[in-house]
Amino acid sequence: MKSVEFRREREAGWHDLERLVRIGEAEGLASLSPGDLERLPALYRAALSALSVTRAFALDANLRDYLESLSARAYFLVYANKSSVWVLFVDFLRRDFPCTFRRSARLLLVAAALLLLGALCGFTLTWQNPESYYAFVPEGLAQGRTPAATTEALRKVLYDRGADGDILLAFAMALFTHNAQVGLLAAGLGFVAGLPTALLLFTNGTILGAFGALYDQRGLGPELWAWILPHGITELLSLVVCGAAGLGVAASLLFPGRVTRLDSLKQRGRDVACLVVGAVGMDLVAGLIEGIFRQSVQDPTVRLTFAASSAVAWVLYLGLAGREQRA
Repeated sequence: MKSVEFRREREAGWHDLERLVRIGEAEGLASLSPGDLERLPALYRAALSALSVTRAFALDANLRDYLESLSARAYFLVYANKSSVWVLFVDFLRRDFPCTFRRSARLLLVAAALLLLGALCGFTLTWQNPESYYAFVPEGLAQGRTPAATTEALRKVLYDRGADGDILLAFAMALFTHNAQVGLLAAGLGFVAGLPTALLLFTNGTILGAFGALYDQRGLGPELWAWILPHGITELLSLVVCGAAGLGVAASLLFPGRVTRLDSLKQRGRDVACLVVGAVGMDLVAGLIEGIFRQSVQDPTVRLTFAASSAVAWVLYLGLAGREQRA
């Protein structure tokens, strides 16, 4: 079979397919006529068949490259999701993320248990020996909030208004970036058998517990939780979600079942990605709350009311959203 003859017999169809692909890429499928839409799949299959022959009989390399490029472009036009980005985003919020969250309940419970265990250890050890605080809280994170600080200095931090306007928004974005980095780290470290993920959850819990013990010893416990919980409900939940994603990766590697580890990772990969994307969105919400609401609202009662409302909202959303669509 000669390459020239092979190309001459089929080249008109390839050019026709290329024309349809070019129009579809530039203007969308809606711009194609009903006749063009009907011919598009047939032309695509013919191009694939020609590509198979070209590969099997080692015909012209340039022809093979051309057909591979054309087939790839046509594939995305024929099989790509036709929904708009907005529709996909709404579907993710309404169904994908909450359903995946509920499906990952066991992993979420393990991640939450590690975080709470760390908080309990940090609180207990710091309460018994205030010097333990320095072992749990890094100096850069403490920022002067140590057992050596006065009660008034500790209280002042809870009611520092900071800046206004654009500076608050920039602060919120910085917090979002930091929280997202920690969450992605927790998820990514799942590839190392999940041990770094578990350690990250535990150590973040010890930091929280050490802070709680320090402020509780000074009689500022309720005010501290009023300061933390408005954004902490969302932020800690996001960390737990990322931790669950990391533990899910570890479970796929350690307990693949009757499939290979690679296939096990593929099966769980969609859920892991969904959890991580949802957690990053939660970090954005937490950053805005921490950077703007907490800095602007000083009344502990209002802060605690907001925290309770956010907790109820997350329970309702993650517990109920997507159930009717699934049914």
